[in-house]
Amino acid sequence: MDFFARIGQRIKRMDTVLCIGLDPAFSKADIEKQGKTGCARIALERNLRIIEATSPYAAAFKPNIAFYEALGEPGMATLRETLHSIPDDIPVIIDAKRGDISNTAEAYAQALFGELGADAVTLSPYMGLDTLEPFLQWEGRGIFVLCRTSNPGAGFLQDIAVNDRPLYLEVVKQCAALPNEVGLVVAGNDLEALRSVRQAAPSAWFLSPGIGAQGGQADQAFALGARDDGRGILVVVARAIADAPAPSEAARGLRDVMRRARDVRTTAEKALRADIEHKELSALKRDFVHALLSTGCFRLGEFILKSGKKSPFYIDLRRLVADPQAMKIAGRAYALLASECRYDSIAGIPAAGLPLATVASLETQKPMIWPRMPVKEHGTGNRIEGSYAAGECALLLDDLITTGASKIEAIDILRSEGLRVDDLVVLIERGKEGRLDMERAGVRLHAFMHVLELFDVLRQSGEIDEQQYRKLVEFTTNT
Repeated sequence: MDFFARIGQRIKRMDTVLCIGLDPAFSKADIEKQGKTGCARIALERNLRIIEATSPYAAAFKPNIAFYEALGEPGMATLRETLHSIPDDIPVIIDAKRGDISNTAEAYAQALFGELGADAVTLSPYMGLDTLEPFLQWEGRGIFVLCRTSNPGAGFLQDIAVNDRPLYLEVVKQCAALPNEVGLVVAGNDLEALRSVRQAAPSAWFLSPGIGAQGGQADQAFALGARDDGRGILVVVARAIADAPAPSEAARGLRDVMRRARDVRTTAEKALRADIEHKELSALKRDFVHALLSTGCFRLGEFILKSGKKSPFYIDLRRLVADPQAMKIAGRAYALLASECRYDSIAGIPAAGLPLATVASLETQKPMIWPRMPVKEHGTGNRIEGSYAAGECALLLDDLITTGASKIEAIDILRSEGLRVDDLVVLIERGKEGRLDMERAGVRLHAFMHVLELFDVLRQSGEIDEQQYRKLVEFTTNT
């Protein structure tokens, strides 16, 4: 499996983005006193204790190879034993920061991927992106390219302007152009860099060190570095866990801090999206009402209905076809309603529903069919026009609904041909009877606007006064 797919699965399954560093540091004096073998033994005991205590909270482990190389062969033996002790379902990233010409890079790749069995490594791009190629040839392995590092002097080279942007953002651009997916090392203690790189690389994976001893905060790093899906980042913590009295508690606490940061961000984003959607919907409804007025689809006066009753208003949505812009607005309204439904095709009800179904089909990119009403007695005798298959679901569409009579006739035709009809979408709903008829037919009704809401928009926009509004509402609620 691809490394980034594997790390994504681990994060999803364990709900953690914590990457735990295994960096057993010994001073020169420690090594002289304990000896390399003694230090290596202490390092192994410490690593095994950390791995056992923190595995439930780890998305990955990251040993820095320098601390093991410093102890010579005993240190490398400790590294191999450490890697062997990490559970198979937890990916391992060896922090090596390698980067060299082709044949040397091939040797580094063999050493890290072949001999040590790392799942991923960190690499330096300073000698050029061709130095990455030997590592990218290893199937199923991952690389993280140094982009913005966590050390205080990082800006000495990384802030140099290249093509009107800092060098570290140029690295982002060049890595994005590679044929293989690569991750980026982006300092967790540099919030501006996290924000800038995430903006430049919305889908990239970040490896973000610098938390704890280097001043970074896990929740802030997550908030600015995570992708929109709450993943795409591994927040690295080493000393704050290894030096804690209870590494398990420290790891769990860090995991939970980042979970809360995710939940806060998710809640804020949902509220923002809801606000935006509400404003967009309100604007679309205002545009729709304006289209009704400009095309003469809605008129005030005294009109004799089919039932013989006198109505103070009249709605005729067939006039929408006179204005292409009005039809476009209708298409957007239907697409919004359709987004709440599962269906294979749009079934327009003749005759008023056919041009509207056409614009809805274009807006949603779904095929259109329509039932013959009345049934065709000549030619092929088709009951339904268009391409469909039994078992598929048709989204029924009409201009408005007052009662369900014509809708039920269309539903019966569609269902008789083996199609499922679960939902009906209309632009305007009048009264209550149509909704009740649809419930009895086992069909969910989705109306873009109830006629009472239409009256309210007209009043707010000044198209009708308070007296007219009350008259319209009274007529509608009493019929």
